[in-house]
Formats: sequence, structure tokens, C-alpha cells
Amino acid sequence: MPADIASRMLEHLEFLYPHQARSVLERLKTLLEAFPRAEAVSSLERWSEKDAILITYGDQIRAEGEPPLRTLYGFLRHHLRGVFSGVHILPFYPSTSDDGFSVVDFKAVEPGWGDWSDVEAIGKDFRLMVDLVCNHVSASSPWFQGFLQDDPKYRDYFISAPPGTDFSAVFRPRALPLLTPFQTPSGEKLVWTTFSADQIDLNYANPQVLLEVVSALLHYVRHGAQLIRLDAVGFIWKEVGTSCVHLEGAHRIVKLLRLVLDAVAPEVLLITETNVPHRDNIAYFGDGQDEAQMVYQFPLPPLVLHTFRTGDAGKLAQWAAALEPPSPRTTFFNFLASHDGLGVVPASGILEPVEIAALMQMALDHGGRVNYKDTPEGPVPYELCLTLFDALNHPYLEEPEPESLQIARFMAANAILLSLQGVPGVYIHSLFGSPSDHGALEESGINRRLNRHKFTQADLDQLLGDPGSRASKILAAYTHLLRVRASHPAFHPNAPQQVLPSKEVLRIVRGSGEQSVGCYINVTPRSQVVSRLGRDLISGKWFTGILKPYQVAWVVDE
Repeated sequence: MPADIASRMLEHLEFLYPHQARSVLERLKTLLEAFPRAEAVSSLERWSEKDAILITYGDQIRAEGEPPLRTLYGFLRHHLRGVFSGVHILPFYPSTSDDGFSVVDFKAVEPGWGDWSDVEAIGKDFRLMVDLVCNHVSASSPWFQGFLQDDPKYRDYFISAPPGTDFSAVFRPRALPLLTPFQTPSGEKLVWTTFSADQIDLNYANPQVLLEVVSALLHYVRHGAQLIRLDAVGFIWKEVGTSCVHLEGAHRIVKLLRLVLDAVAPEVLLITETNVPHRDNIAYFGDGQDEAQMVYQFPLPPLVLHTFRTGDAGKLAQWAAALEPPSPRTTFFNFLASHDGLGVVPASGILEPVEIAALMQMALDHGGRVNYKDTPEGPVPYELCLTLFDALNHPYLEEPEPESLQIARFMAANAILLSLQGVPGVYIHSLFGSPSDHGALEESGINRRLNRHKFTQADLDQLLGDPGSRASKILAAYTHLLRVRASHPAFHPNAPQQVLPSKEVLRIVRGSGEQSVGCYINVTPRSQVVSRLGRDLISGKWFTGILKPYQVAWVVDE
């Protein structure tokens, strides 16, 4: 291990484990010595305008007699090769709840889904992004089962608290108890469970937990992962009497993981998932060199929904105009939809409470559900559960809008995602304009299932085989936009960006000089005029300055 990396590791370990830092470093070195060091990668090679990441479940598409990971790979090769550079396969490990995020074994593939060779095959054709579910494990995991048996090895893998401990300062992302009682041979223990009774928080105050998680991280890299999503990373370090979110210890652990990868796999990137207000979110860039290379752009989905609800891009433009990653070695991971609900907490301080309440009411009117979190003032909404298509388009109007207008609105929203500085992440249901899955909600009682429909291969083939279907039209439009975006250097994640004052039309200039592109997105159902002429990259035609309802133009000078 290079001496400078070892020195920086020791600095962070001394903060986390002041009495054990040197011994922990030696154990960490032993882990890393078994991993061959890769060649250094220039920051200029980390990403380009050709990068876009598909977000999907490993069992998103099922075909009889075939492991789902293999079926997914077939879909990716047939429909999306040359369109998406990467694919984020949501947790494909054995799990007992939360659709993969209650992990039983970090180093195994869900039985019946395939094996690591299937994961590696996808990683050979696409940049592979996987989850390091670093905050918690399943209550059925061997680690927690050992804890329940008072196995000395696992006694300190988890956090138990004596009755009466004051946890009133702890930030709560869910409207569920923080502590869950479990019976052990030595009596009942109240165990820390941030997200659910089946998701048991790990105790990073025990350095062995850190080493176990580093071992899992290296396992993913060995099997082809090039991007690592750090799930719920803001919660991993706890100190009683504090909020227990975004503490310095959490940042130190992210810095350690970055150093681990810098030491053995510098081509692998970290992406932090922190569904919180903007300032806390971008803190995970660190100084631009020492933490995550990418952070999820969580304020973007609620701001885009607000824009199309009001027909006014002003607040979105004002927020986007102030965005600037801290260094050329970092960028934003932009998204509008994911496997989770559409978070509204990150819009706090950008949108007024009455505007956030209007988004919540819109989601309910459109057939969605709202999930809540606990606060000292009582439960407050934190996410809207429905598909992005249904969020943008009212499914229950007495006089339905023309489907062509609904698709135009949907594609305009997604064009914002593709126009902004950063790497776009596209949830698979956005490729099809999927409706909310009310059958899955009724069957499970889980609000998020509205946005997690799974396809059979036959059903998806039928949808996409019909050129007149909504799914087929949206897939064609989306893949065209992605190909156009990939063809122009102005859409490089770090290319200059100027967001102009906007209202009915969102106006963004990407790139500079002769390589600039004017991005114009009409966020209203009425035609609008812009003072720009040139060739529209999307249509390939001369742009005359007239935008039809929800039309998008990416304009260059001839």
C-alpha cells in the first residue's frame, strides 16, 4: 500500500478507534494485500457524455426456465446496448424484506436469480453499479442470528441500549420505533433498527464491522463492479445525544472506503445515497478529492414535479443555477425516479411548505400514496409513492388528456434530467412510462410497490412489439434522446453549464463557444417563443424559435 494512503487511513482510524487505530490498519492492509493494485485512472477518463446509468432490479424481467439476471442481460443487449453505458442492479443478494435492502449475505446472489458469473457478464458489456448496503443487515443474517445466541464474535456487531436511554435527538427517517426488542439467552435486548424491525443497524464502533464491510466492497470489485452505491450511508455512525445522521464518523468511513479503492481499484467510483436536504447531501463530496465522486441529486425530482405542476421553471432554474461540483473529479448523479418513492424532504428550503403540500396532494389525486417519517412535531411526509408517469399525468381525469400530450410532458421532464450537468440515472420504468401497480400495492400493503412492477418476458415483448403502445413510443423517444446526448461533448458531466432565468421555458446552455448547446424545455401545455435560432439536435431540423406544448429543443449554431 502506498505510504501516503496508509498515512491518511491511519488519520481516519485514529478518529474512529483512537485506542486500536494501528492494529486496525494492519488488519486492513492484510485485506488489501490480497487484492492486486490496478493502474491509476485519469480523472478525465472517469465519465463522459456517453455515460448514462439504467437503474433496475435483478429480477425485473422473468422468463420461464431462465435465471432473471440472464433474462435481464438479454434485454439489455437487445434493447439498450450503445444507449446506456452502465446498469445499476439493485441488491441481488439474499434478502428477507424491503425488496433486497435487508441483506442476509453480502457475498451471495439470491438463489434462483443466477450466480456471480451472470453479474460479471453484465459487467463486461456495461459499467456495473452495485449497492453496498452498509447501514444494516437482515434479522435473519448469520451475524444477527449469532448475536441472538450471545455468540461472543457477534456480540458487538449490533447496537443494544438499556431501557430509558434518551434518543429524542435521533433523526428518524421512518414513522417506526427506533429500537426493537429481541430475546437472547442473556435476556431481552433493545436493538437499534433505523428502518425496520427486519433491518438491524450495524455497529461501526466495532472495527471488525468496518473490516467486514470493506471485505464485501472488495468482493463486488472482484466481480466487476465499477460504481458502488453507498446505501443509507449517512446513518452508519451513531453517538447517543446527537442526531446520529451525517456525523463526522460517517464521513470518515466514506473517506476510508475511498482510500481503499484508491489503493487497489482507483477506477471504481463511490456514489453516496443520502435522501436529505441539499447541503447535507453535497457534503459527501468532501473536499472534492477525498469522499464520493458522485452524489445523488435528490432535490431534482420534487423540483421537476413542482415545475410541471405549476408550469413555472423559476425555482428549478434558480436552484440549478447555483449548482457547482467542488472539483473536476466529482459530479452529480441526476435522477427523476428510482425504486423508492419521490422524496420531498430534499426540497426543504427550496420549495415552500405549501408547495410541498401541493405535491403531496397531487400524488394522492393521481392514485399515489404518501410515506411519513417521525419528527418531534409529529409525522411529516418524506416520499410520494407512484410512478413518475402517473406523478406527471393525472390518470383519473373525467376528460383524459391526449396520450401524445402526456408523453410529451413526460419526455420534457426527462429531458431536464438529460440536459443538466452530471451523469443521468434512469429508472427502468421511465423507459416505458409505466403506470402505478395498484395490484402490487393491494397484494403487499407496501406503498413503494406502486413503483416496482416486475415484468414477464412475454408481457414486455408484447408491449414493445406494438409500435403504437405507450411503452414502445416512450422507449423509442428516450433512446433517441440518449443517443443524441452521447453524440455531443457539451453534455459531458463536467462541461460548463449556465442556467438562465426561466419561467414557461427552462433555458440551459451547456458547453462553451462553438461547442455549446442551448437546451430549451417548454414546461407548459401552450406554445412558447424563445429568441434562439439554429439546428435542433433532437429533430435534426432548423429550429425557428417556436416550442410546441412540452417540446424540447437542443439547439446548436449551424
